[in-house]
Amino acid sequence: MTKLLKPGVYFMEGNIACAEAALIAGCRFYVGYPITPSSEIMHHMARRMPEVGGVFIQMEDEIGSIMAALGASAAGVKSMTATSGPGLSLMQESIGLAAMLELPVVIVDVQRAGPSTGIPTLMGQGDVMQCRWGSHGDYEVVAYLPSNPQEFFDMTIEAFNIAEQLRIPAFVLADKVVGQMYGKVRVPDYSEVKITERTKPDIPPDKFREFLPYDSKYLVPPFAAAGDGYRIHMTGLMHDERGYPNLTKEASWKLVTRLVRKVRENAKKIAKWDEINVDDSKIIVIAYGSVSGSAKKAIKIAREKGIKVGLFRPRIVWPFPTWRIEELDSKNYIDTFVVVEVNMGQIYHIVKGYVKNAKVIHISHAPGYLPEPEYILSQIEKIYKR
Repeated sequence: MTKLLKPGVYFMEGNIACAEAALIAGCRFYVGYPITPSSEIMHHMARRMPEVGGVFIQMEDEIGSIMAALGASAAGVKSMTATSGPGLSLMQESIGLAAMLELPVVIVDVQRAGPSTGIPTLMGQGDVMQCRWGSHGDYEVVAYLPSNPQEFFDMTIEAFNIAEQLRIPAFVLADKVVGQMYGKVRVPDYSEVKITERTKPDIPPDKFREFLPYDSKYLVPPFAAAGDGYRIHMTGLMHDERGYPNLTKEASWKLVTRLVRKVRENAKKIAKWDEINVDDSKIIVIAYGSVSGSAKKAIKIAREKGIKVGLFRPRIVWPFPTWRIEELDSKNYIDTFVVVEVNMGQIYHIVKGYVKNAKVIHISHAPGYLPEPEYILSQIEKIYKR
Protein backbone atom coordinates (compact mmCIF):
# COMPACT_ATOMS: atom_id res chain seq x y z
CA MET A 1 0.00 0.00 0.00
CA THR A 2 1.35 3.42 -0.97
CA LYS A 3 2.23 5.55 2.01
CA LEU A 4 1.65 9.24 2.57
CA LEU A 5 3.63 11.80 0.63
CA LYS A 6 7.24 11.69 1.80
CA PRO A 7 8.64 14.74 3.59
CA GLY A 8 10.53 17.00 1.23
CA VAL A 9 10.14 19.94 -1.12
CA TYR A 10 7.81 19.64 -4.10
CA PHE A 11 6.67 21.79 -7.01
CA MET A 12 2.94 21.28 -6.77
CA GLU A 13 -0.45 22.65 -7.76
CA GLY A 14 -2.44 24.17 -4.92
CA ASN A 15 -5.38 21.78 -5.27
CA ILE A 16 -3.03 18.77 -5.15
CA ALA A 17 -1.26 20.23 -2.11
CA CYS A 18 -4.64 20.47 -0.40
CA ALA A 19 -5.47 16.84 -1.18
CA GLU A 20 -2.13 15.53 0.07
CA ALA A 21 -2.40 17.61 3.24
CA ALA A 22 -5.83 16.13 3.95
CA LEU A 23 -4.37 12.62 3.77
CA ILE A 24 -1.57 13.58 6.17
CA ALA A 25 -4.16 15.10 8.54
CA GLY A 26 -5.91 11.72 8.67
CA CYS A 27 -8.72 12.18 6.16
CA ARG A 28 -9.88 8.72 5.10
CA PHE A 29 -13.20 9.57 3.48
CA TYR A 30 -13.48 11.91 0.53
CA VAL A 31 -16.80 12.51 -1.13
CA GLY A 32 -17.59 15.05 -3.81
CA TYR A 33 -18.96 16.06 -7.13
CA PRO A 34 -16.78 17.58 -9.88
CA ILE A 35 -16.94 21.35 -10.23
CA THR A 36 -14.43 23.77 -11.73
CA PRO A 37 -12.01 24.96 -10.36
CA SER A 38 -11.84 22.43 -7.50
CA SER A 39 -12.06 19.23 -9.56
CA GLU A 40 -8.36 18.42 -9.33
CA ILE A 41 -8.85 17.74 -5.62
CA MET A 42 -11.51 15.14 -6.36
CA HIS A 43 -9.55 13.57 -9.21
CA HIS A 44 -6.46 13.27 -7.03
CA MET A 45 -8.41 11.84 -4.11
CA ALA A 46 -10.00 9.25 -6.40
CA ARG A 47 -6.54 7.86 -7.03
CA ARG A 48 -4.95 8.40 -3.64
CA MET A 49 -7.68 7.35 -1.20
CA PRO A 50 -7.47 3.62 -2.03
CA GLU A 51 -3.68 3.85 -1.73
CA VAL A 52 -3.86 4.97 1.90
CA GLY A 53 -6.70 2.68 2.90
CA GLY A 54 -9.41 5.31 2.64
CA VAL A 55 -12.67 5.54 0.72
CA PHE A 56 -13.55 7.78 -2.22
CA ILE A 57 -17.10 8.26 -3.49
CA GLN A 58 -18.36 10.50 -6.27
CA MET A 59 -21.93 11.48 -5.42
CA GLU A 60 -24.74 12.59 -7.69
CA ASP A 61 -24.52 16.20 -6.48
CA GLU A 62 -23.17 18.44 -3.75
CA ILE A 63 -26.13 17.84 -1.44
CA GLY A 64 -25.40 14.12 -1.44
CA SER A 65 -21.71 14.88 -0.98
CA ILE A 66 -22.01 16.90 2.21
CA MET A 67 -24.54 14.49 3.68
CA ALA A 68 -22.27 11.51 3.00
CA ALA A 69 -19.37 13.40 4.58
CA LEU A 70 -21.46 13.98 7.70
CA GLY A 71 -22.42 10.31 7.81
CA ALA A 72 -18.77 9.27 7.70
CA SER A 73 -17.95 11.81 10.40
CA ALA A 74 -20.73 10.41 12.61
CA ALA A 75 -19.01 7.03 12.27
CA GLY A 76 -15.77 8.59 13.55
CA VAL A 77 -13.95 9.02 10.23
CA LYS A 78 -12.23 12.26 9.28
CA SER A 79 -14.03 13.41 6.14
CA MET A 80 -13.75 16.14 3.55
CA THR A 81 -15.47 17.47 0.47
CA ALA A 82 -14.42 20.17 -1.98
CA THR A 83 -16.51 22.38 -4.22
CA SER A 84 -16.91 25.87 -5.65
CA GLY A 85 -19.57 28.58 -5.29
CA PRO A 86 -22.66 26.90 -6.80
CA GLY A 87 -21.89 23.67 -4.96
CA LEU A 88 -21.38 25.53 -1.69
CA SER A 89 -24.82 27.08 -2.16
CA LEU A 90 -26.34 23.60 -2.38
CA MET A 91 -24.58 22.49 0.81
CA GLN A 92 -25.87 25.25 3.06
CA GLU A 93 -28.73 23.46 4.82
CA SER A 94 -26.47 20.52 5.61
CA ILE A 95 -23.74 22.82 6.94
CA GLY A 96 -26.27 23.96 9.52
CA LEU A 97 -26.98 20.30 10.29
CA ALA A 98 -23.25 19.69 10.83
CA ALA A 99 -23.19 22.56 13.32
CA MET A 100 -26.28 21.26 15.13
CA LEU A 101 -25.01 17.67 15.33
CA GLU A 102 -21.49 18.90 16.17
CA LEU A 103 -19.96 16.74 13.47
CA PRO A 104 -16.42 17.69 12.38
CA VAL A 105 -16.10 18.09 8.61
CA VAL A 106 -13.74 20.00 6.31
CA ILE A 107 -15.21 21.83 3.34
CA VAL A 108 -12.81 23.21 0.75
CA ASP A 109 -14.24 25.96 -1.44
CA VAL A 110 -12.12 26.97 -4.43
CA GLN A 111 -13.93 30.19 -5.24
CA ARG A 112 -14.81 31.31 -8.74
CA ALA A 113 -16.59 34.27 -10.29
CA GLY A 114 -20.29 34.54 -9.56
CA PRO A 115 -23.20 34.87 -9.03
CA SER A 116 -24.89 31.81 -10.52
CA THR A 117 -22.72 29.94 -13.03
CA GLY A 118 -20.63 33.09 -13.38
CA ILE A 119 -17.26 32.36 -14.93
CA PRO A 120 -16.35 28.80 -13.91
CA THR A 121 -12.73 29.06 -15.05
CA LEU A 122 -11.85 32.36 -13.37
CA MET A 123 -11.33 33.40 -9.75
CA GLY A 124 -13.59 35.11 -7.28
CA GLN A 125 -13.84 36.03 -3.61
CA GLY A 126 -17.60 36.14 -3.37
CA ASP A 127 -18.17 33.25 -0.95
CA VAL A 128 -16.73 34.63 2.30
CA MET A 129 -20.11 35.76 3.61
CA GLN A 130 -21.96 32.69 2.33
CA CYS A 131 -19.46 30.50 4.15
CA ARG A 132 -20.23 32.27 7.42
CA TRP A 133 -23.95 33.01 7.14
CA GLY A 134 -25.25 30.68 4.43
CA SER A 135 -27.26 28.35 6.63
CA HIS A 136 -30.05 29.59 8.86
CA GLY A 137 -29.87 30.02 12.61
CA ASP A 138 -26.94 30.71 14.92
CA TYR A 139 -23.73 28.72 14.64
CA GLU A 140 -20.01 29.37 14.22
CA VAL A 141 -17.40 28.14 11.76
CA VAL A 142 -13.68 28.58 11.23
CA ALA A 143 -12.55 29.53 7.73
CA TYR A 144 -8.99 29.77 6.37
CA LEU A 145 -7.74 32.02 3.55
CA PRO A 146 -4.67 30.56 1.78
CA SER A 147 -2.76 32.76 -0.65
CA ASN A 148 -0.39 30.18 -2.19
CA PRO A 149 0.06 26.38 -2.47
CA GLN A 150 2.14 26.15 0.71
CA GLU A 151 -0.57 27.85 2.73
CA PHE A 152 -3.22 25.71 1.06
CA PHE A 153 -1.28 22.68 2.31
CA ASP A 154 -0.71 24.00 5.83
CA MET A 155 -4.21 25.40 6.31
CA THR A 156 -5.89 22.18 5.21
CA ILE A 157 -4.17 20.37 8.08
CA GLU A 158 -5.13 23.19 10.45
CA ALA A 159 -8.75 22.98 9.26
CA PHE A 160 -8.91 19.29 10.14
CA ASN A 161 -7.41 19.98 13.54
CA ILE A 162 -9.82 22.76 14.47
CA ALA A 163 -12.81 20.80 13.14
CA GLU A 164 -11.88 17.83 15.31
CA GLN A 165 -11.01 19.95 18.34
CA LEU A 166 -14.25 21.98 18.37
CA ARG A 167 -16.56 19.55 16.54
CA ILE A 168 -17.53 22.12 13.90
CA PRO A 169 -17.55 22.53 10.12
CA ALA A 170 -14.23 24.10 9.07
CA PHE A 171 -13.62 25.76 5.71
CA VAL A 172 -10.61 26.37 3.52
CA LEU A 173 -11.59 29.28 1.26
CA ALA A 174 -9.09 29.22 -1.56
CA ASP A 175 -9.76 30.75 -4.95
CA LYS A 176 -9.11 29.64 -8.51
CA VAL A 177 -5.73 31.37 -8.65
CA VAL A 178 -4.51 29.64 -5.47
CA GLY A 179 -6.10 26.29 -6.34
CA GLN A 180 -4.50 26.05 -9.78
CA MET A 181 -1.31 27.92 -9.00
CA TYR A 182 1.93 25.91 -8.98
CA GLY A 183 4.51 26.63 -6.33
CA LYS A 184 6.99 25.25 -3.84
CA VAL A 185 5.44 23.13 -1.11
CA ARG A 186 7.48 21.87 1.81
CA VAL A 187 6.09 18.72 3.38
CA PRO A 188 7.57 18.64 6.89
CA ASP A 189 8.72 15.58 8.76
CA TYR A 190 5.64 13.97 10.26
CA SER A 191 7.03 14.51 13.76
CA GLU A 192 6.56 18.26 13.12
CA VAL A 193 2.92 17.92 12.09
CA LYS A 194 0.33 18.44 14.80
CA ILE A 195 -2.62 16.09 14.33
CA THR A 196 -5.69 16.59 16.54
CA GLU A 197 -8.24 13.85 17.27
CA ARG A 198 -11.68 14.08 18.82
CA THR A 199 -11.94 13.71 22.58
CA LYS A 200 -13.50 10.36 23.43
CA PRO A 201 -15.82 9.66 26.39
CA ASP A 202 -14.21 8.66 29.68
CA ILE A 203 -17.28 6.54 30.43
CA PRO A 204 -16.95 2.96 29.12
CA PRO A 205 -19.56 1.74 26.61
CA ASP A 206 -21.05 -0.72 29.11
CA LYS A 207 -22.20 2.30 31.13
CA PHE A 208 -23.80 3.90 28.11
CA ARG A 209 -26.86 4.93 30.10
CA GLU A 210 -24.69 7.45 31.96
CA PHE A 211 -23.32 8.97 28.77
CA LEU A 212 -24.77 12.25 27.49
CA PRO A 213 -23.74 12.88 23.86
CA TYR A 214 -24.35 16.61 24.24
CA ASP A 215 -23.38 17.08 27.87
CA SER A 216 -23.50 20.83 28.55
CA LYS A 217 -20.92 20.66 31.33
CA TYR A 218 -18.40 20.56 28.46
CA LEU A 219 -17.92 23.36 25.97
CA VAL A 220 -17.09 20.63 23.45
CA PRO A 221 -18.64 17.33 24.55
CA PRO A 222 -16.68 14.07 24.13
CA PHE A 223 -17.52 12.30 20.88
CA ALA A 224 -18.89 8.78 20.66
CA ALA A 225 -19.04 7.41 17.13
CA ALA A 226 -21.90 5.36 15.82
CA GLY A 227 -20.94 1.75 16.48
CA ASP A 228 -18.80 2.46 19.57
CA GLY A 229 -21.43 0.90 21.83
CA TYR A 230 -22.94 4.04 23.28
CA ARG A 231 -26.57 5.07 22.99
CA ILE A 232 -26.61 8.00 20.57
CA HIS A 233 -29.48 9.95 19.07
CA MET A 234 -28.88 12.57 16.39
CA THR A 235 -31.47 15.05 15.19
CA GLY A 236 -31.51 18.42 13.51
CA LEU A 237 -34.27 19.45 15.90
CA MET A 238 -33.44 21.41 19.03
CA HIS A 239 -32.36 18.73 21.48
CA ASP A 240 -31.39 18.07 25.07
CA GLU A 241 -28.13 16.65 26.37
CA ARG A 242 -29.23 13.13 25.43
CA GLY A 243 -29.78 14.21 21.83
CA TYR A 244 -33.55 13.79 22.07
CA PRO A 245 -35.82 16.55 20.67
CA ASN A 246 -36.58 19.24 23.23
CA LEU A 247 -38.24 22.43 22.03
CA THR A 248 -38.31 24.32 25.33
CA LYS A 249 -36.78 27.74 25.84
CA GLU A 250 -34.30 26.31 28.33
CA ALA A 251 -33.05 23.60 25.96
CA SER A 252 -32.80 26.06 23.07
CA TRP A 253 -30.77 28.54 25.10
CA LYS A 254 -28.46 25.93 26.58
CA LEU A 255 -27.65 24.28 23.25
CA VAL A 256 -27.34 27.24 20.89
CA THR A 257 -25.30 29.39 23.25
CA ARG A 258 -22.84 26.52 23.63
CA LEU A 259 -22.64 26.04 19.85
CA VAL A 260 -21.54 29.64 19.33
CA ARG A 261 -19.37 29.83 22.45
CA LYS A 262 -17.08 27.11 21.09
CA VAL A 263 -15.62 29.56 18.60
CA ARG A 264 -16.39 32.91 20.19
CA GLU A 265 -14.66 32.09 23.47
CA ASN A 266 -11.60 30.88 21.57
CA ALA A 267 -11.62 33.56 18.87
CA LYS A 268 -8.40 35.27 19.94
CA LYS A 269 -6.61 31.91 20.03
CA ILE A 270 -7.93 30.87 16.63
CA ALA A 271 -7.62 34.07 14.58
CA LYS A 272 -4.49 34.58 12.47
CA TRP A 273 -3.32 37.47 10.36
CA ASP A 274 -0.19 39.09 8.96
CA GLU A 275 0.84 42.71 9.35
CA ILE A 276 3.43 44.50 7.20
CA ASN A 277 4.50 48.08 7.96
CA VAL A 278 1.41 48.92 10.00
CA ASP A 279 3.38 50.73 12.71
CA ASP A 280 4.23 53.78 10.62
CA SER A 281 1.59 53.86 7.89
CA LYS A 282 -1.14 56.41 7.24
CA ILE A 283 -2.88 53.95 4.90
CA ILE A 284 -3.57 50.29 5.74
CA VAL A 285 -4.52 47.98 2.87
CA ILE A 286 -6.61 44.95 3.87
CA ALA A 287 -6.39 42.11 1.36
CA TYR A 288 -6.63 38.32 1.50
CA GLY A 289 -6.12 35.21 -0.60
CA SER A 290 -4.44 35.65 -3.97
CA VAL A 291 -5.23 39.39 -3.94
CA SER A 292 -2.78 39.85 -1.07
CA GLY A 293 0.08 38.99 -3.44
CA SER A 294 -0.83 41.87 -5.75
CA ALA A 295 -1.30 44.12 -2.73
CA LYS A 296 2.16 43.30 -1.36
CA LYS A 297 3.83 44.30 -4.61
CA ALA A 298 1.79 47.49 -4.88
CA ILE A 299 2.69 48.43 -1.30
CA LYS A 300 6.39 47.78 -1.92
CA ILE A 301 6.38 50.17 -4.90
CA ALA A 302 4.31 52.75 -3.02
CA ARG A 303 6.74 52.80 -0.09
CA GLU A 304 9.64 53.25 -2.50
CA LYS A 305 7.81 56.38 -3.65
CA GLY A 306 7.56 57.63 -0.07
CA ILE A 307 3.93 56.69 0.56
CA LYS A 308 3.49 55.30 4.06
CA VAL A 309 1.23 52.31 3.46
CA GLY A 310 1.02 48.92 5.15
CA LEU A 311 -0.77 45.60 4.74
CA PHE A 312 -3.17 43.75 7.03
CA ARG A 313 -3.82 40.24 5.68
CA PRO A 314 -6.33 37.94 7.40
CA ARG A 315 -5.16 34.32 7.22
CA ILE A 316 -8.41 33.25 8.86
CA VAL A 317 -11.56 35.15 7.91
CA TRP A 318 -13.86 33.58 10.54
CA PRO A 319 -13.40 34.44 13.31
CA PHE A 320 -12.33 37.82 11.95
CA PRO A 321 -9.88 39.73 14.19
CA THR A 322 -12.15 42.71 14.73
CA TRP A 323 -10.40 43.58 18.01
CA ARG A 324 -7.14 44.17 16.12
CA ILE A 325 -8.93 46.43 13.62
CA GLU A 326 -10.23 48.44 16.57
CA GLU A 327 -6.72 48.68 18.03
CA LEU A 328 -5.31 49.93 14.74
CA ASP A 329 -8.17 52.39 14.37
CA SER A 330 -7.20 53.89 17.73
CA LYS A 331 -3.76 54.82 16.37
CA ASN A 332 -3.76 58.51 15.55
CA TYR A 333 -1.33 58.10 12.65
CA ILE A 334 -3.65 55.82 10.61
CA ASP A 335 -5.87 57.87 8.33
CA THR A 336 -7.46 55.32 5.98
CA PHE A 337 -8.22 51.62 5.72
CA VAL A 338 -8.46 50.34 2.14
CA VAL A 339 -10.16 46.98 1.61
CA VAL A 340 -9.24 45.33 -1.69
CA GLU A 341 -11.26 42.26 -2.72
CA VAL A 342 -12.75 40.63 -5.80
CA ASN A 343 -16.36 41.30 -4.88
CA MET A 344 -18.59 44.31 -4.40
CA GLY A 345 -17.89 44.64 -0.68
CA GLN A 346 -18.00 41.77 1.79
CA ILE A 347 -15.08 42.07 4.20
CA TYR A 348 -15.37 45.83 3.64
CA HIS A 349 -18.63 45.81 5.62
CA ILE A 350 -16.98 43.96 8.51
CA VAL A 351 -14.09 46.43 8.66
CA LYS A 352 -16.36 49.45 8.32
CA GLY A 353 -18.44 48.28 11.25
CA TYR A 354 -15.42 48.35 13.60
CA VAL A 355 -13.65 51.51 12.42
CA LYS A 356 -14.84 54.70 14.13
CA ASN A 357 -11.99 57.18 13.60
CA ALA A 358 -10.30 56.52 10.26
CA LYS A 359 -11.87 56.46 6.80
CA VAL A 360 -12.71 53.10 5.20
CA ILE A 361 -12.52 52.83 1.42
CA HIS A 362 -13.44 49.82 -0.69
CA ILE A 363 -11.64 48.89 -3.89
CA SER A 364 -13.82 46.35 -5.64
CA HIS A 365 -12.83 44.45 -8.74
CA ALA A 366 -14.57 42.57 -11.52
CA PRO A 367 -15.33 38.98 -10.46
CA GLY A 368 -13.04 36.63 -12.32
CA TYR A 369 -10.06 38.93 -12.55
CA LEU A 370 -7.19 39.35 -10.12
CA PRO A 371 -6.42 43.05 -9.58
CA GLU A 372 -2.95 43.82 -10.86
CA PRO A 373 -0.41 45.52 -8.58
CA GLU A 374 -0.45 48.57 -10.85
CA TYR A 375 -4.19 48.97 -10.36
CA ILE A 376 -3.93 48.76 -6.58
CA LEU A 377 -0.97 51.15 -6.65
CA SER A 378 -2.92 53.70 -8.69
CA GLN A 379 -5.76 53.60 -6.15
CA ILE A 380 -3.32 54.01 -3.25
CA GLU A 381 -1.77 57.02 -4.94
CA LYS A 382 -5.18 58.64 -5.46
CA ILE A 383 -6.05 58.13 -1.80
CA TYR A 384 -2.66 59.49 -0.70
CA LYS A 385 -3.05 62.65 -2.81
CA ARG A 386 -6.49 63.30 -1.28
